[in-house]
Amino acid sequence: MSLCGNALVYYNFDFKGKYSPLTTRIRKKKKMPSTSKADKKAAVDAAAWTFNVVTSVGIIIVNKALMATYGFSFATTLTGLHFATTTLMTVVLRWLGYIQPSHLPFTELLKFILFANFSIVGMNVSLMWNSVGFYQIAKLTMIPVSCLLEVVFDKIRYSRDTKLSILVVLLGVAVCTVTDVSVNTKGFAAAFIAVWSTSLQQYYVHYLQRKYSLTSFNLLGHTAPAQAASLLLIGPFLDYWLTNKRIDEFQFHLPSLVFMILSCTIAVGTNLSQFICIGRFTAVSFQVLGHMKTILVLILGFLFFGKEGLNIQVVVGMIIAVIGMIWYGNASSKPGGKERRSHSMSRNSQQKHGGSESSEADEKV
Repeated sequence: MSLCGNALVYYNFDFKGKYSPLTTRIRKKKKMPSTSKADKKAAVDAAAWTFNVVTSVGIIIVNKALMATYGFSFATTLTGLHFATTTLMTVVLRWLGYIQPSHLPFTELLKFILFANFSIVGMNVSLMWNSVGFYQIAKLTMIPVSCLLEVVFDKIRYSRDTKLSILVVLLGVAVCTVTDVSVNTKGFAAAFIAVWSTSLQQYYVHYLQRKYSLTSFNLLGHTAPAQAASLLLIGPFLDYWLTNKRIDEFQFHLPSLVFMILSCTIAVGTNLSQFICIGRFTAVSFQVLGHMKTILVLILGFLFFGKEGLNIQVVVGMIIAVIGMIWYGNASSKPGGKERRSHSMSRNSQQKHGGSESSEADEKV
């Protein structure tokens, strides 16, 4: 039979609803791209999380050495230098053509900068005015606050397993980090501002990228210059208020400068990876799985700075937290684990109409 005849036979069989081996092979091939696409997404997601964990843990270790060893206690000013270095990176990438022109309304930029700067200042003040135990508890409350923001603004629905896994993570981190707990009025006010501003800032990262179709580089290009300018302006005054030390009186020398440059360099990766992770996932997922960084920092602290804080309570807390993170990753990835209500309500009707690609339309997060 000729090639034309084969094509005719295939057309007739397909028209009649019968499936030849050729038809079956073609149908199987159509499914391959979606599988490879899912594998590629999983690989990129894992790379983004690894990038964030490595840079976040790295910058904590470097900053601890810079402040504890060399006495550079100007945290807010250092953060401003971090964003100045990030701004330089975005300028270079824009000049090379890797960042395309984009638009972000000034009002949205202003709200983001307010949330972000209040987050940085609030965390520093909360740490000064509160005990370490209450400071850690305040940080843990960012997860339920972020959940509330997603439920109210994004209409996200969480399954029972997802909620329970979050509680397990909170329990584990609390067991291994919370020790002495004391609270006062001004400390509670600082912690309240820090928690809500941080949660709003992380929610806004995801919101702005989604609403204005911005990449992580685009959003950093808009926000980093404004954050650098504002933090470098108020940083020296705030640091003087917090530490009673003036940055212009700090004795800079080569080792401290090397650690400052290293801190600023790693901060570029930290800022970028945070925007990438929150943009690809949500603020809640970033908070929950981000507590893996807390566990790694504790472990590295025991390895490099002594084992006096290592005890059975800390080990048990780490194990509980890791179990909760694994449970959260599994529960939130299942259908119905975490998705928008409007899409979950219409899932059945989509399936009845033959929507085999409805998993993407559900916008599971």
